[in-house]
Amino acid sequence: MNNIILEMRGITKTFPGVKALDNVSFKVKEGEIHALVGENGAGKSTLMKVLSGVYPAGTYDGEIHYDGKVRNFHNIADSEEIGIIIIHQELALVPLLSIAENIFLGNEVATKGVIQWPQTFAKTKELLAKVGLRDAPTTRITDIGVGKQQLVEIAKALSKKVRLLILDEPTASLNETDSDALLTLLMEFRKQGLTSIIISHKLNEIRKVADQITILRDGGTVETLDCHSQEITEDRIIKGMVGRDMEDRYPPRDPKIGDMLLEVKNWNVFHQNHRDRQFLHDVSFNVRAGEVVGIAGLMGAGRTETAMSIFGKSWGHKITGEVKMHGKPVDVSTIRKAIDAGLAYVTEDRKHLGLVLMNNIKENTTLANLNGVSAGGIIDDRAEARVASDYRQKLRIRSHSIYQEAVNLSGGNQQKVVLSKWLFTNPEVLILDEPTRGIDVGAKFEIYTIINQLAAEGKGILMISSEMPELLGTCDRVYVMNEGRIVAELSKQEASQESIMRAIMRSGEKN
Repeated sequence: MNNIILEMRGITKTFPGVKALDNVSFKVKEGEIHALVGENGAGKSTLMKVLSGVYPAGTYDGEIHYDGKVRNFHNIADSEEIGIIIIHQELALVPLLSIAENIFLGNEVATKGVIQWPQTFAKTKELLAKVGLRDAPTTRITDIGVGKQQLVEIAKALSKKVRLLILDEPTASLNETDSDALLTLLMEFRKQGLTSIIISHKLNEIRKVADQITILRDGGTVETLDCHSQEITEDRIIKGMVGRDMEDRYPPRDPKIGDMLLEVKNWNVFHQNHRDRQFLHDVSFNVRAGEVVGIAGLMGAGRTETAMSIFGKSWGHKITGEVKMHGKPVDVSTIRKAIDAGLAYVTEDRKHLGLVLMNNIKENTTLANLNGVSAGGIIDDRAEARVASDYRQKLRIRSHSIYQEAVNLSGGNQQKVVLSKWLFTNPEVLILDEPTRGIDVGAKFEIYTIINQLAAEGKGILMISSEMPELLGTCDRVYVMNEGRIVAELSKQEASQESIMRAIMRSGEKN
């Protein structure tokens, strides 16, 4: 493991108005799992895009040495040809193609130009088994959730002759069980000699699998920690990332819970695509003013589908049930009507549902409330700029200006823009679906602080999260979902990782 397979020397990458990487050096040993950590905008994803040829040679300064040779990658194909495969945080799958078609897209199993489907499906099944995915190879990508799509991306990488696997936030969309399975798989790959670079904000996972940890801050290398020569704590990693100690991950809060805001009763929804299959069964819950309510559950439990079906009936069909605000029935049959009723929904899928990627921060921030920056149907550009600048400062969005396109922001900063967009609608109830997915610990604290402030103002917060510690650290009550049903309601005193999992397992036995 002492052989250096990769060395990046003095990498400097500049975008208009900002230096994303400043003389970064980075070494990776063959056969190890090397973690790359840092706050949003620290340069992690940019460094890996330089390595993989997304940013081609000539657009940056410095050198890449791989297998002892200087390499100049002009595109992704150049890096893949010698076994460097990157899986980006924002997945690159074709929604209307099948799992098998996506895995072998551009790398088809063919004879004389004719695709051999039996062999393709057989190889797909083998790859899916390696990542723990049981869906049929013919299943369309659009019919599976974001978490499963991540597993398809990993299977796609395994289909190629990979020697260095780069994973950018690979478990961000996965629940704890699936995350553990993936990490176990990476450790098995390590035994087989595969080298991996993993970018993640889940420090407990980093500590579990990493041999070395390199920390970036503000585009520069801070240090590399050897996990075998010393005990590396999460606090030690955080101090390197943010330049200070963080004694408390969750800001203190003194909840003042008021009257009932949102009530959902007997909510039944049939599947979006399999229209004869009922997906949600008599879901009922409520949120009070000043309260933070969590929804826990495994992937596929129906948490996101519940939120989307309530918010403008944007998922599912044949929807029945009742939604009340302040004790009175409200019409949520369209997104506009849901917003007018006082609801807002921060999606887990910021790339496709949360942002217009080619628009800038300013335009994305005001998109859900154009009336707030216009008069007589004409947008006031100065007012729009003031609003965007205000939220950019409040949420610490790292960009060279409010005119930077969303597509050029890091994943975490994109999520902050989505949050800004919905905060500007001034909702009474804010539904947060994986609000800190892909966000570093420093920024998470800021998001939690904003949530606390909103609750203190009398807003109701409904939070969906796959990270149980996050729910336990922020919520006043937790509902537990399994297989499209609410299976438990736990007070803050009753809620624990054990009690949540116990509720899920017991409901599974009954079904």
